[in-house]
Amino acid sequence: MALESESQKKSCCVFGDVYGVILVPEELDIEKDASIDQFRFQLPDLKQAFQVNAIQMKETVEENTSTTERVFQDRQYQVDAAIVRIMKTRKVLSHTLLITELFQQLKFPIKPADLKKRIESLIDKEYLERDKNNPQIYNYLA
Repeated sequence: MALESESQKKSCCVFGDVYGVILVPEELDIEKDASIDQFRFQLPDLKQAFQVNAIQMKETVEENTSTTERVFQDRQYQVDAAIVRIMKTRKVLSHTLLITELFQQLKFPIKPADLKKRIESLIDKEYLERDKNNPQIYNYLA
């Protein structure tokens, strides 16, 4: 790490050994020829620093919903491929069996309402059709 300004050069002590170089603020009053073990316990607790950053990095509700929507848009092609793969092997399948099979195959959490939207989009694209006698049964169209 290069120190750009003169104030940074003046405010840090450099300790080096075979493992690397450590920059320590001079406020810690550590001797120039001290070993790393002698000042390790004088450094601030790193867990507290990470907890402060974790508090600052919390997402708002709007950010969280927009993130989940973007993730679903990215994953919709995976869902479509899984539906087509299942229906290609089974040819005819009921809605509940298709949903349970999708939950088993998909590795990420997804809502049943989102699965229903993807099934409807595949019906619109003419990959699937509803059975004429029973609307709960889907037929695969090759």
